[in-house]
Amino acid sequence: MANAHAAAIGIPGRTGRRKQRRRSLLPYGLILPTAVLLLVLMVLPVVIVIANSLYTQVVTRSGGQFVGLANYFAVLADPSFWPATLNTAVFAGVSVVVHLVMGLGFAVLLNSPLIGRFTSGVFRTILILPWLFTAAVIAVLWRLILAPTGVVNYVLENLGVIHEAVQWFGDPATALFAVTVMNIWAGYPFFMISLLAGLQGIPADLNEAATVDGANAWQRFWNITIPQLMPIILSMAVLDLLWTTQQFALIWLTTGGGPLGVTEMLSTFTYKLAFGDYNLVQASASAVLVLLFSLVVAVFYVRQQRKVNS
Repeated sequence: MANAHAAAIGIPGRTGRRKQRRRSLLPYGLILPTAVLLLVLMVLPVVIVIANSLYTQVVTRSGGQFVGLANYFAVLADPSFWPATLNTAVFAGVSVVVHLVMGLGFAVLLNSPLIGRFTSGVFRTILILPWLFTAAVIAVLWRLILAPTGVVNYVLENLGVIHEAVQWFGDPATALFAVTVMNIWAGYPFFMISLLAGLQGIPADLNEAATVDGANAWQRFWNITIPQLMPIILSMAVLDLLWTTQQFALIWLTTGGGPLGVTEMLSTFTYKLAFGDYNLVQASASAVLVLLFSLVVAVFYVRQQRKVNS
């Protein structure tokens, strides 16, 4: 009787309050499985790695002696750390810039009205192929291409550019260049497809109005196309920087960080500390240093995305 009277005057009864509570808890219930997975697969491992980096041994029941930042100082004092950091910076910086230039160039080409729909479709299929291959396939393919008896040496020798076969992955003078070229080839389709989508989303009215005002093709590209694509360019550049600095598979499957450490990256340096020297605590410290760099870049990315969406 009380529930009926409360409902009659617009006050929710006990049943109504339960329904409202269930409705308010429903979104949390839906995201709970994902939240648990993120906690178990991402947050918990990161916490464990950070904890390991602060002790003399991997944290177990027996424990270990707390040493604070000693492992970090040991990693920073390692003679291989700073060359690996420099190699990573060169590798990532060149890769991101060339990815952008190549991706933008191919995107503009595929978006051009001078290319027919069939031709554009064929080129899209061909140009996106590197993005579909796994790291193992890419590594094997480029080891064959850049082998002493591979196609690159054959062409260069016939053109008279070189007089004897070059060990592209085995020569300290060319190894970093070779792995960078390989990574560029493997990653440019990501930029190409994203920028092509951005080009197709630019209103045609802007270019038509600029043409009427007397702007030439270069002026339209620089003053209309680039500003319109800038949010996409910045987002992809930041993401590509994160991915490239953490590249491991391509390096490990081709040079393993050699020869003479010229292709040693922070990823391979950390791997060797953990599974070569079995120094898991210093490897954890190295991984945390890479994580800190990634967090700085991620914060920049999030702030840039907020500006775009605001």
